[in-house]
Amino acid sequence: MNCSKGEARRLNLPRGLADLPWEHLDFLGWRDPGAPDRSYLVAEREGGPEAAGGLVGVTLRMPAGVRKSLMKSNVCAVCVTPHPGTGVLLQTAARAGASGRQGNSVGQYMCADLACSLYVRGRKKPEMGGRPTESLTVEERIRRLRANLDAFLSEVLRESVAAG
Repeated sequence: MNCSKGEARRLNLPRGLADLPWEHLDFLGWRDPGAPDRSYLVAEREGGPEAAGGLVGVTLRMPAGVRKSLMKSNVCAVCVTPHPGTGVLLQTAARAGASGRQGNSVGQYMCADLACSLYVRGRKKPEMGGRPTESLTVEERIRRLRANLDAFLSEVLRESVAAG
């Protein structure tokens, strides 16, 4: 939704797509092995075309050359998982449509590996160990993740939806 058709044709799909734990994924997110500062996110959204519903993909940019610091911990704004060092990075998406072509973007601090769904379900552990204890159930954490992701995607796609 926020890149040219040529960029979309050139993007590198993740390896092992068939082997991914699809039943545990709320979205597909991956880093481009050929471009370390680039990642992609594909999610299914509710609603019709007027709400940018259906399968939606966006390209993301991450800061290049970030040095790892084990002294600092950051929390993903999507899944609320804490990570040490560079486990959480600012992921920036150009806005869809004319606004994005003019250089406008939306940023969100997210898990660098985009494995939010697996962290929420306890299927993957951050480098520093487990998730902090929460009073929310796994199902409630999944709903929170989906709501946070939907809010981010709504901001990225806002002009595209408004322009219809």
